[in-house]
Amino acid sequence: MPHNPSTSGSSTSGPVAARRRMMQIILTAMLAVGASAVASLAFGRVDTLAVLTVAGALLTLSLVVALRGPVTAAVALLLGTLTAMVGLLAWRGAGFYDPALLALPGLLVFAVLLGQRRVFSGLLAVMLLLTSGLLMAQTLGWRQFPIPLRPGSLVHVWGILLGTGFAIWLLAGDLYRAMRALQEENRRVHESRSELEHLASHDRLTGLPNRLLARDRFEHALAQARRNRSRCAALYLDLDQFKTVNESLGHGAGDQLLQQVGRRLQGLVRATDTVCRLGGDEFLLILPDIGDADAAARVASTVVEALGQPFDVEGLEIVTAASVGVALGPDDGSEFDAVLKNVDIAMYRAKALGGRSFRFFDPAMNDGVLAHTQMLAGLQHALARGEFELHWQPQVHLASGRVVGAEALLRWHHPTLGLVPPAKFIPVAERSGLITEIGAWVLHQACRQAAAWRRDGVADLVVSVNLSSVQLKRGQVERTVQQALAASGLPPARLELELTESMIIDDTHQVSETLHQLVGMGLRLAIDDFGTGYSNLGYLKRFQVNRLKIDQSFIRRLTQDHHDRAIVGAIVQMAHSLGLVAIAEGVEDAATLQCLRGLGCVEGQGYFWARPLPAAEFVGWLRSRSVPQAAAAPLPA
Repeated sequence: MPHNPSTSGSSTSGPVAARRRMMQIILTAMLAVGASAVASLAFGRVDTLAVLTVAGALLTLSLVVALRGPVTAAVALLLGTLTAMVGLLAWRGAGFYDPALLALPGLLVFAVLLGQRRVFSGLLAVMLLLTSGLLMAQTLGWRQFPIPLRPGSLVHVWGILLGTGFAIWLLAGDLYRAMRALQEENRRVHESRSELEHLASHDRLTGLPNRLLARDRFEHALAQARRNRSRCAALYLDLDQFKTVNESLGHGAGDQLLQQVGRRLQGLVRATDTVCRLGGDEFLLILPDIGDADAAARVASTVVEALGQPFDVEGLEIVTAASVGVALGPDDGSEFDAVLKNVDIAMYRAKALGGRSFRFFDPAMNDGVLAHTQMLAGLQHALARGEFELHWQPQVHLASGRVVGAEALLRWHHPTLGLVPPAKFIPVAERSGLITEIGAWVLHQACRQAAAWRRDGVADLVVSVNLSSVQLKRGQVERTVQQALAASGLPPARLELELTESMIIDDTHQVSETLHQLVGMGLRLAIDDFGTGYSNLGYLKRFQVNRLKIDQSFIRRLTQDHHDRAIVGAIVQMAHSLGLVAIAEGVEDAATLQCLRGLGCVEGQGYFWARPLPAAEFVGWLRSRSVPQAAAAPLPA
C-alpha cells in the first residue's frame, strides 16, 4: 500500500495536516469511548466500565503523543488501544457475536487512511489472532460464551476481516494514486503559475526584469530615497547602430549580442541594483541609494566604456557603443513614467551628439521635446490648411546681370508660431517622413508657377528645387517629377533638382538608378553647398551634374580671407574644366560680386540682388529691373 501523500510530501503543510487529522480521529474515538462508558455505568456494567476507562486513558496518552511526538507512534498507540479494547469487550461479552467486533473493519479503515502499511498489516494479523483466540479459549474451557462459538463462525469472521481488508487495501491504493496525481497536477500548476509570473515580469530573451518589474523596483527605490532623503538614479541606454548588426548578421546574432550586453551590464552594478531590458536594444539600470550625481556619472561612464569593448558573436568580433541618458529621482520626476520619459529624452540627446556618451536630463531638454512635438503636430496638418508658401530667390548671370533662374524656397506660416525658419522644421519633417509629402507639394507648386510665368511671358527661368535624401531614397521622386511636369506643362530642361554631396556619395543601387532616370528625363542636376561635403568628384561625371553651387561659407569672407578666395577660385576652375557652371551663394555686396567676376564665376545669388520673395513680389522685382530678363535667356552652359 502506498504511503499517505500528506505525510510523505516535501512541504511542511503535509505533516501539519496529518497531525491535525490524527488529533481529530483520537478526539472522536475518545468521545465514542466516553459515551460507551456512560452507557456501561448506567446499566451497571462495571467490568466493561473498567475496560473503557483504561482505553480512555491510553487514548489520552495517544493524543499527547500526537501533539508532541511522532505521528506514527500516535497512530500505533491509537489503533493498538482500540483493537485491545474491542478484544477485551468481546472476551467479556458474546465473543464472535459481540457488537464490539463491528469496530474491527473501521479500525482497518483508520489504518489505511493514516497511511501506515506496517500498522495495517499488523493490525489485520492481530484481529485474526484475536478472533482465533476467542474460539481457542472456548475450546480449552477458559471461557464460555452465551452463544457457543463454532469453527464455521470463525471462518465467516476471518472471511469478513480478510475480504474487508483486501477491499480497503484496493480502494486505498486507488485513492492514494488519485491523490498523488492530484498533487502532481497541483505541482505542475504551481510551477506553470510561477513560470507565467516570471515571464510576466522578465524579458524572455535575456531573463532580465522587464518594464513591469522595472516599475516596481524603481518605485521602491524612489520610496527609499524619500525616506532617507537621498537619491536614486535611472540610466536608460540604447545601443548605437544595433540595427546594422541585425541587418548584416541576422536577428540570431542580434539576439546573442543583446544577451551578452545584459550579462555585461549585470557585472557592472551592485547586488542591490537592477538591470532591465525594456525592449529592442533598450536597457534600463535602476540604482537605489546612489548618493549624488557624481556617483551616477561614474556608473554611466563605466557603462559607456564597457559597452564600447568588443563582443564575440558567432566567432565574430562585434564592436558597438551605447548612448546613455541619466535621471535622478525624485529630482527629475516623482513617479516612474515621468522619470522614464525624462531619461529617454536625455538618452536621445546623447545619441544626437554622436553617441558613445551619456547625458543627464535637463528641464530645457523637455522644453525642446515639447516644441518638437508641437511642430510635428503642426506639420501633419500644414498642407491641408494651406500654411506652406514658396518664396523665390533670383539667380543672376554675373557678367550680363540677366536673371537666368530662381530657387524655390519653402516657407511655413504657422498659425501660432508665425513664420518658422526652414532650418527648424525641415529636419523635423525629414525625421518624421513628412518631407516626402511636403517635397511632392513643393515640386508641383514650383513647376506650376514656373510654367505660368513662362506662359504669361513674365520670364522663362530654370527653377531650382531642393531634394531631400528621404525623398531620394523613399519618395519615388521620378514618378513625382513626371506628374509635376505633366500637370504643369513645364519643359523638363527648365527644372533643376539640387542635391547635397552626401546624398550622391551614398551611391546605392537605388540612388544611382533614380538619378539616372531623372537625368534621362531631361532634368538638370545641381550640387548644393559644394565644398562642404565629401568631394569624391567621380560623381560629377557619373551623374551628369550641370551646376556646382559654391557654399556661402566660402563667399561671406571672400574679400578678406585669401584661403577662401583660393578655394573658390579652385572650384570655379574645376567647374570650367568639367564644363559645369559655378554659381556662388550668399553674394551680399558689390565687392564680393567684383571678386567673383575676377575669379571667373559665372552665376550668383544672394541678398545683393534680392531676398527670397513671394511669387507676386518676385514678379514685381523682375519687372522693375532695367536689364532685359530671361524671356530671352538661354540655358546656362
